[in-house]
Amino acid sequence: MSQMTNTVELERAADMALTEAKKQGASAAEVGISHSEGLSVTVRQREVETLEHNNDTGLGITVYFGHSKASSSTSDLSEAAIAEAVKAACNIAKHTQADEAAGLADANLMATAFPELSLYHPWAIDVDKAIDLATLCEQAGLDRDSRISNSEGATVSSHSGQRVYANSHGFIGATQSSRHSLSATLIAQDERGMQRDYWYDIKRDANDLASAESIGLKAAERTLSRLGAGEVKTGSYPVIFTAQMAPSLFGQLISAIRGGALYRKASFLLDKKGEQIFPEFIHVHEQPHILKALGSASFDGEGVATQNRDIILDGVLQGYVLDSYAARRLGMQTTGNAGGVHNLTIDSSTDADLAALIKQMDKGIIVTETMGMGVNIVNGDYSQGAAGFWVENGQIQYPVDEFTIASNLQDMFMGIVDVGSDVDIRGNTRCGSVLLEKMMIAAA
Repeated sequence: MSQMTNTVELERAADMALTEAKKQGASAAEVGISHSEGLSVTVRQREVETLEHNNDTGLGITVYFGHSKASSSTSDLSEAAIAEAVKAACNIAKHTQADEAAGLADANLMATAFPELSLYHPWAIDVDKAIDLATLCEQAGLDRDSRISNSEGATVSSHSGQRVYANSHGFIGATQSSRHSLSATLIAQDERGMQRDYWYDIKRDANDLASAESIGLKAAERTLSRLGAGEVKTGSYPVIFTAQMAPSLFGQLISAIRGGALYRKASFLLDKKGEQIFPEFIHVHEQPHILKALGSASFDGEGVATQNRDIILDGVLQGYVLDSYAARRLGMQTTGNAGGVHNLTIDSSTDADLAALIKQMDKGIIVTETMGMGVNIVNGDYSQGAAGFWVENGQIQYPVDEFTIASNLQDMFMGIVDVGSDVDIRGNTRCGSVLLEKMMIAAA
């Protein structure tokens, strides 16, 4: 099926579902339909380990009878299957308890402009070419050093597809997107044991990916750097979250200001809007219209227009992260975040990259990995197993692979000393390394 035909077919199916919902007596309805195609190849020790093709289609319909709602889904876009899915949702909704907050997002908030965000760049890569690329990536890592003793493989992945969202306000929005990645995970060994690490790149456009060799080499260098792990003495030290780890820190912020946590009164940031929760130099904002970015979108999961928006400005919490349901529960308006935030951006506060932040820290811990589920959003308590590096005299001394970092998120947020210039743009959160004033560090 051609790209254009596919999008037209999805729009036709969406219209069919909405028409059927109205016929069945629904007062409102919304439908999301997606189609995706992809290829993933993993090469391990120069042999093809996995080869996967996917070609998936799905339709989800939600109907409302007043404030009662129900949903159903199907992977069959035939007229009969769609009618059956709608009928099933309607039958359930008629027996569902009403919820005053349930319903479509307000009609006047629907997106009316659909800027070209350059999200769709299909990659004409076949299986043989993907195998060659993955082999090249792994081999570059294996050849880097004799201590690279094994591999968990190199993977080439390419996916593209279309999604249509429509509702009974008359809104219909179609998006086309692609996502391509290349990664390698290696194992190194010396007389003190084995260590593993990885590296990857991910882009909308395969032409923007780092070279296979560079990814393999970076994976090897990261793995080698973890050999010879030492111990850290228990105490309170400055901590650097690398640019790859910093998004997890700001992910806790987003979790704490999501509507669901707020209306359940299960957040340490409840009723903190308008209060300072970070140092004045911290600016956290959404940029949903960056070309080729992984988090870009012109509308959210309810059809609401996305827009540039400050979340933290001058260290002060400006607003929450709400969809229409949570907004109604809180007596507020949706922030266009049904489905999450879009390109969460934490502005750098300094020109210093990671190396410069290490010198600035002088003595402390660099965190490159965390393990476990030790974050309590209700009270902000934070305790995680971690791996990283011990720093003294502004230089990395040795890796540390078993220790615990602990604090409270309120103290961590206010204790940010600087956000580095080494911004990682490979995800939905764009941030440099973050230097914290202090955390409790305990040897495992």
